[in-house]
Amino acid sequence: MAGPAKNDAPFYTEEELDALDAADPLAAARIAREQLQLRKRLAASAAEMTGGTMPDLRELDPVISEIRNILRRDGGDIECLALEEGVLTVRLRGSCSGCPRAPLDLKHVVEAMVRARFPQITAVRNVY
Repeated sequence: MAGPAKNDAPFYTEEELDALDAADPLAAARIAREQLQLRKRLAASAAEMTGGTMPDLRELDPVISEIRNILRRDGGDIECLALEEGVLTVRLRGSCSGCPRAPLDLKHVVEAMVRARFPQITAVRNVY
């Protein structure tokens, strides 16, 4: 039975969730899910406060250029494909495509930088 939605909770780091997962996988999964839901609610709230207007792909160019410079250091690149319903679809290219670290870079570099500037964007996904 689900209780009321939490609007505040401590955010656990990936390391803390990994340690909890080793001790109690069900609790770690529950906390990770709650954190994801809270992040989405916070992003939606931030979007409402900023007027909620979704940027177009041209408005993303400055942040994508910064991301591109970071990825190019390791021989990678990024291409923006679409922005629909708050989800930015990109294609990681160069040495990033097929790299085992690509999901981490997508989450901790691309998504973090895009969402910091455009909280209306709720997720970033990579297509191959």
